[in-house]
Amino acid sequence: MGGIFGVASKSSCVLDLFFGIDYHSHLGTRRGGMAVYDEEKGFDRSIHNIENSPFRTKFERDVAELEGNLGIGCISDSEPQPLLVRSHLGNFAITTVGKINNMDELVTHAFKNGCTHFLEMSGGNVNPTEMVASLINQKPTMAEGIRYAQEMIDGSMTMLVLTPKGIYAARDFLGRTPLIIGKKEDACCISFESFAYINLGYEDYMELGPGEIVFVTPEGVEKIQKPGEKMRICSFLWVYYGYPTSTYEGVNVEEMRYKCGDILAQRDAGEVHPDIVAGVPDSGIAHAIGYANRSGVSFARPFIKYTPTWPRSFMPTQQSQRNLIARMKLIPVHNLIKGKKLLMIDDSIVRGTQLRETTEFLYNNGAKEVHIRPACPPLLYGCKYLNFSRSKSDMDLITRRVIQKREGDQVDEKVLADYANPDSVNYKEMLEDIRAELNFTTLKYHRLDDLVKSIDIDPCKLCTYCWSGRE
Repeated sequence: MGGIFGVASKSSCVLDLFFGIDYHSHLGTRRGGMAVYDEEKGFDRSIHNIENSPFRTKFERDVAELEGNLGIGCISDSEPQPLLVRSHLGNFAITTVGKINNMDELVTHAFKNGCTHFLEMSGGNVNPTEMVASLINQKPTMAEGIRYAQEMIDGSMTMLVLTPKGIYAARDFLGRTPLIIGKKEDACCISFESFAYINLGYEDYMELGPGEIVFVTPEGVEKIQKPGEKMRICSFLWVYYGYPTSTYEGVNVEEMRYKCGDILAQRDAGEVHPDIVAGVPDSGIAHAIGYANRSGVSFARPFIKYTPTWPRSFMPTQQSQRNLIARMKLIPVHNLIKGKKLLMIDDSIVRGTQLRETTEFLYNNGAKEVHIRPACPPLLYGCKYLNFSRSKSDMDLITRRVIQKREGDQVDEKVLADYANPDSVNYKEMLEDIRAELNFTTLKYHRLDDLVKSIDIDPCKLCTYCWSGRE
C-alpha cells in the first residue's frame, strides 16, 4: 500500500512533516521519504530504507538538516520516493500512492511523445512515481498534467506534487484511497490518514472527493478540479489496512470493526458455544470485541503479540521470513488456552499459512476447539488497484487453490461467481475444504452483504473487487 503526507506552513514545516509521515508507518514497510522546499535553498530530499528500522529512527537526523516551509513525504511499500523533477513546468517534487497496471503501454506512449528515458529500478521495472511525473510533463500546466495522468493510468493514483508556491493534492480518479486536508492557524496539511495530524494541532478541513485536485498553501486551499460523481473506495481499508483512529467518508475504522463483529455474532447465534472470543492481533481485535459484545461470550487475549522488537508481521519481503516472524511474535497465555473452546477473528485469510500455524500453536498449547471467523468474505481475486497484498498471482490465494483442485483448469468468471455466492453449494463446500486444510474446528466468513452493512455507506461507492470480481 503506502501513505502520503504534506505540509504548507508559514514557518518551518519539517517537524509536522516528520511526525505526519511517521503516523503512516502501518501502511508500508520498505522505504520512507521526505522532500522540502525553502525559498533560499530550493528543494531538498531524503530517502531511507525502513525494512529493518522504523521511519522515526531513520529520519531523526534529517529533521535537523532539512529546511523549508513546504514539504511532502511518504511511507512506501515499493519504490523510492519522493522524486525531484526538473521540466518545462519548473522544478517540483512528487510522491504517490497507488498502482499502475498498464505500465508497458504508458512507457511506449511516453517514448512516442518525446520522453527519452526512464531510470530503471532493480528487476527492470520503471518507478511508478517517475511515470506519473512523465505524464504530468506532457501537458502545458501542472493541473492539466495531473488530470491527464489520472485519466491515462489503469489502476489507481493519488498524489502530492510540491512546487515552490504550494502543493497540488489529487485524489485517485475513483477515490480508491482517501486524501484529507487539515488546517490550523498558520498551516495546512494533506494526509492519507485522518488521524495523522490531530496531535499536530490541525483540525479537519475537507476530504477530497474522487478525482478532485486542489492547490494547498499556508493560507488555504484552492479548488482546481471538482470531484467526480463515481467513487470506488477500497473496502479493505476498514477491514484491515486503516488505523483504528482513522475515518474515511465519515465512517470510523474502529467503529466499523465493532459492527462487523456484531453482525458476525448475529449470524453465529446458537451455532457455536465458545468459552472465549479473541482477535488475531492487531487488526482482528476490534472485530472480536464487537462479536463478544453481541454474543455475550467473554473477550480475552489468549496470546499476546510481542511488539517491542516485532511491531509488524509483514516486514520482510520473503513469505518464509514473514511466517517465521508471525510465529515468533505470539506469546501464549496458557491459562486462557488449555482446555478452552476458542473463537478467533482475523481480518482475512489470504494464503492461509499464518492462520494455520496460529491454529496449530493454539492446539499445541491445549486448546480444545478453534473456530475461525474472518472479518471479510473469501478473497477470490488479487487486488488490481492497490498493492495491499504481495501475492503475485491469484493462485497464491487459498480459495483459488481449492477451487482449482475442485474444478481443474476450467474456472471462468461464472464459476467464480458461484463460489462467491454464500448461499451456493460450491461456496459451502469450498469453506469445508479450507477448514479441513487449515485444521479449524469450524469456519464461517463474513458475508459481503453484511460487510457492506458494516461499513454503512452507499454500496455503489465501495470497491469489493477482491471478493466479488465486480469493478
